Amino acid sequence: MTTTTLAASATDRGSGPGAILNLSCYKFIPLDGLADKRATLRQRCHALGIKGTILLSPEGINFFVAGPPPAIHALVAELRSWPELSDVQPKESFSDDQPFSRMLVRIKQEIIAFGVPEIDPSRYTSRKLPAAELKRWLDEGRDLTLLDVRNNYEVQVGTFDHALAIDVDHFRDFPQAAEKLPAATREKPIVMFCTGGIRCEKAGPLMERLGFREIYQLDGGILKYFEEVGGDHWRGECFVFDKRVALDPHLEETATTQCYACQQPLTPADQASPHYVPGSQCPHCYDLVAAREQRQRATRQARLQAFQANLPGSQPYDNLRPLNVPERFDGLSVLDFLDQLHPHVGRAVWAETLAAGRIRLGNEPVSADRVVRSGMGLRHLIPDTTEPAVNAAIEIVHDDANLVVVSKPAPLPVHACGRFNRNTLEWMLQQVYRPQRLKLVHRLDADTSGLMVIARHRRAATALHQLFQTNQVDKRYLARIHGWPADDAFVETAAIGSAPAAEGLRMIDPAGLPAETHFVVRQRFADGTALVEAQPITGRTNQIRLHLWHAGHPIVGDSAYLPDRRLGHNASQSTAESPLCLHAWRLSFPQPFPLADPEAGPCQWEAGWPIWANENWAPGETAADIQEVRSAS
Repeated sequence: MTTTTLAASATDRGSGPGAILNLSCYKFIPLDGLADKRATLRQRCHALGIKGTILLSPEGINFFVAGPPPAIHALVAELRSWPELSDVQPKESFSDDQPFSRMLVRIKQEIIAFGVPEIDPSRYTSRKLPAAELKRWLDEGRDLTLLDVRNNYEVQVGTFDHALAIDVDHFRDFPQAAEKLPAATREKPIVMFCTGGIRCEKAGPLMERLGFREIYQLDGGILKYFEEVGGDHWRGECFVFDKRVALDPHLEETATTQCYACQQPLTPADQASPHYVPGSQCPHCYDLVAAREQRQRATRQARLQAFQANLPGSQPYDNLRPLNVPERFDGLSVLDFLDQLHPHVGRAVWAETLAAGRIRLGNEPVSADRVVRSGMGLRHLIPDTTEPAVNAAIEIVHDDANLVVVSKPAPLPVHACGRFNRNTLEWMLQQVYRPQRLKLVHRLDADTSGLMVIARHRRAATALHQLFQTNQVDKRYLARIHGWPADDAFVETAAIGSAPAAEGLRMIDPAGLPAETHFVVRQRFADGTALVEAQPITGRTNQIRLHLWHAGHPIVGDSAYLPDRRLGHNASQSTAESPLCLHAWRLSFPQPFPLADPEAGPCQWEAGWPIWANENWAPGETAADIQEVRSAS
């Protein structure tokens, strides 16, 4: 970025580097007719394609705007046509990009908030000290106080050597802070400075009223000093209130950025911190953000616990289930479509459902002979739905701006299926996190407990899907099995059918999909069962259950894959007496997001071990039962 005078900048820069002209200016002058002036400036700036902010008040004008040079020149000409502003002299610089996102013209009580109405810079201000004169005084080592009247976060970015900060977070706190300045500062010259000079216009007269004897203000502020003198006696950068965040003494944009959450300026060192998450938190607000997130997590956990006492599907309601038409059914009648999509229901039942008006397109019932088209979305109205009971003891293990990790209890379906809609993990989490719409990236069987990771937005879902698809997610399960395996570690690689076979179950099929699971025996129990750790390398449906069944060691409580290579049925029979002893215990994967700390380790979580992993457990026993036995012994 380069600087120049307004007259010289008339050269047409066209587009490309340095094509945007930035202006800042203020003037304390009584203004009236503010509503008309606001309407004129808004219309003019929008027509010229200018962005930034213009503040109008009875005490004057303050503006910082940017746009193509011809447009900016036209705006300045407009302002100078007003008798009150005929002599305005804006400060300017060029930038490669537009530093403002929109155009605002506002009417305010003050153009710089101070709260001391008797201070009127249009009538009186302290003496102005030119930039070159201040440099000469500093070169000579004069005994004076350099007073930085800006906010603390601005001072942290940069200030003059040996300057005294007024120590405020808002300029409206300046009057109280000035009264607390050391008594010794009242007896020697004070040179105040701020970004462009506007704050000093009010601060100087106030300090004189407080008894400070010799007050000066740096004419044009820090930016004018940079323009005329450079960086002598200055350390760091100068914070500015636009997208550039900070400028160096050459008036060029620096690498400093700003925290979205707390607005704190962030140096490159701040941005390298593991506590910096763009758009979420920075090292300065990490503790505050962590405390806020902890409160939010506690609130969400409490709402989930409320579902345990009152299951959302326990009260009768009108359930509208989606029926989307696949391409293969295009051109069929509605009745034929329903009968072929769900033949187990029966054609006569579907005909009765249609006659009762419970198959809808939008809010209107459809006739049995209506032709369906690919992609059409029908809905099946099931009145007075009451869903079977589930275990709703969902635990939030972790959540942040990108993902949620929960420990799912059993039995609990993950998403709507069969007789379940509201009594599902997905429905309950959506209620707790709304209006945000969570996105599932994997699932567990209803009777399987343990860890699941869920994306909080589309970008996170894409990143997590990629990790699952490329087998970069390390999933470890615990299973209690019938019998003792011969080896402490073994691998199963039997292929698994790609579609349900016997009794609707997936089966071992030599011509099926490749599958691989690694097993490690963790403990052999006296009752003839064993606890094993399972690591699925591939992700086939029912893979762990099938591989253990195929190895002759089916999972305790599995109602489908029974001992002695027998088959049960695929309906859930998980109960307190005989739960499916399969638990997603550990979940880990590489950092999935490009903005994450590159030196951070993998994301990893563990869920507590289920009660059935205890050697003393027997079907039907609860944690309290086992604790009572231990206490007695």
